Amino acid sequence: MRKKIWVHIANSFKEAEAFDHSYYRKMTGKDRIETMQFLRETYDKMRKGQNNACTKRLRRVVKIIQ
Repeated sequence: MRKKIWVHIANSFKEAEAFDHSYYRKMTGKDRIETMQFLRETYDKMRKGQNNACTKRLRRVVKIIQ
């Protein structure tokens, strides 16, 4: 199964936050758990991976999301 990648462009942080809350409220419990598990696995792979600058920046972003 192939998932689509999409981007939502907001005009402010407040608008972006409202969109995020709305998006996650619409998800089923199963979808939320699958998303969280995906983020955990991705973060774990990054921690074990190479220690270059790009990985460090992405690690900080993923850590904030958790």
